[in-house]
Amino acid sequence: MNTADLSDAYNDILQYVEPNLFQNYGGNVKFGGMISTVKCYEDNVLVKQALSEQGNKRVLVVDAGGSLRCGMLGDNLAAMAVKNNWAGVLMYGCIRDSEEIGQMKLGVRALGTMPLKSIKKGQGERDITVRFAGVNFTPGHYVYSDLDGIIVSPKELTLPPPKL
Repeated sequence: MNTADLSDAYNDILQYVEPNLFQNYGGNVKFGGMISTVKCYEDNVLVKQALSEQGNKRVLVVDAGGSLRCGMLGDNLAAMAVKNNWAGVLMYGCIRDSEEIGQMKLGVRALGTMPLKSIKKGQGERDITVRFAGVNFTPGHYVYSDLDGIIVSPKELTLPPPKL
């Protein structure tokens, strides 16, 4: 489903992520699903923990504090996400191994790339509401992403039948 079409049908309930912040890095440029969250800063242990679980076509939204100092998702964690049936990762921070991630059947949006790996202390929180880019990301709500942008909805969206 296209975000523009969803916007036309559901504008009154949607939140819109600020434009031009996130770049596409995954092999799937169009993705969406139920939100699961991680809040961490330059420490990706909880990201790994989340992606090691069954994703059930969810999207992991990571509030990495907007840090540009290290990669919070690399090819190994992205491969784990694919294996465990995650639809995508929205990273408010950087990723690494972008060329490899670009070949995977996974949606990945991030602020940028950085080859330096993160620390591994296990600090952070999971499945809490996080806020960045003008939007609240609440576990159990839905996020949809394509080349036009990223939108968030309190419920799963379907397009109404076309008007004849």
